Amino acid sequence: MARRRPGTLFPLEFSILDSGLTLQAADGSFYGFALAKHLAGSSDSSLTAHGTLYKSLARLVDLGILEASWEAAAIAEGEARPRRRLYTITGEGEQAHARALAARVEPVRSPTAVAALPRIAPGEPSLA
Repeated sequence: MARRRPGTLFPLEFSILDSGLTLQAADGSFYGFALAKHLAGSSDSSLTAHGTLYKSLARLVDLGILEASWEAAAIAEGEARPRRRLYTITGEGEQAHARALAARVEPVRSPTAVAALPRIAPGEPSLA
């Protein structure tokens, strides 16, 4: 297993926080299977198995980035299914996500690289 540098997230952990923030905004919390479906629908290919996801969720809880609780038994019984473990992203988790997101921003190009970019004269169609 890769060693963690203090204050950093593994790529899967970043993806969990990214998807978790979306799901949490909609429902107030999220659970593992909904998270797995959301990740499978994204462009992220780092999820290899549900076991990997649940181990990562447990690690994030241990780090204080997520909080976990069990849903009320009556809700699960009313829907005839097992209880869900619900996760919410803590303030520390939101900060960790923001730091990781800022670190992913494309670096400013060097003056040499900018000079090598094609020049487009006014009125010419752009390359975009």
